[in-house]
Amino acid sequence: MKYKGLASIAFCFAAACGKPAEAPQAAQPKQEITAPAGEYRLDKSHASLVFQIDHLGFSMYTASFSDFGATLEFNPEDPESMSVSASIKVPSLTIPAPPEGFHEELMGPDWFNARAHPGMSFRSTNVTLTGDRIATVEGELKMLGATAPVTMEAEFIGGYAGYPPYDPNARIGFSAHGTLRRSDFGFTHGLPPEGTTMGVGDLVSFEINAEFTGPPAPAPAEE
Repeated sequence: MKYKGLASIAFCFAAACGKPAEAPQAAQPKQEITAPAGEYRLDKSHASLVFQIDHLGFSMYTASFSDFGATLEFNPEDPESMSVSASIKVPSLTIPAPPEGFHEELMGPDWFNARAHPGMSFRSTNVTLTGDRIATVEGELKMLGATAPVTMEAEFIGGYAGYPPYDPNARIGFSAHGTLRRSDFGFTHGLPPEGTTMGVGDLVSFEINAEFTGPPAPAPAEE
């Protein structure tokens, strides 16, 4: 895998410079799951949706959406029964240091066509547990009026039943990543001619980090 290759290069570089390789850090203990089953909604103050796409073969252009929501049916006793739905407001696209008028161009008919399609939506269709707190989430993404399957790998980071009075509701956290091809949605403007990189790539990689809040925490026992 590419990460193993990068690790090997880093090790060889350290050896060539006469520096000992650093000892790996101990893994952080995983939180006990005390969050109850139920409906959880995205905490927008603790969530990010970032994507990357190849630009001319020179860099992976990075951007994000700042306005999105999600609802999760959570069940720690039966993870494969869980489901998630999400929506993204297209005009909330956030790009680094955009040239004047660039955001408006991206919202135009050649690109995201936000006037006709101001939102994207996702709903899961299947969850398969593949490891300790890790699952493959299959679903359908709707973009530009077209719907196509999208798969991501999600990791459950942790959760608790609440921490009154500071956090009066249950809270859970997830991290997820995956890829999609924009051409599956008819989003073909700017694709490089075959055999070249002179354009904006087809493959889009994305990463989501999110916290959700759920049922109210149990009232503290009276002394």
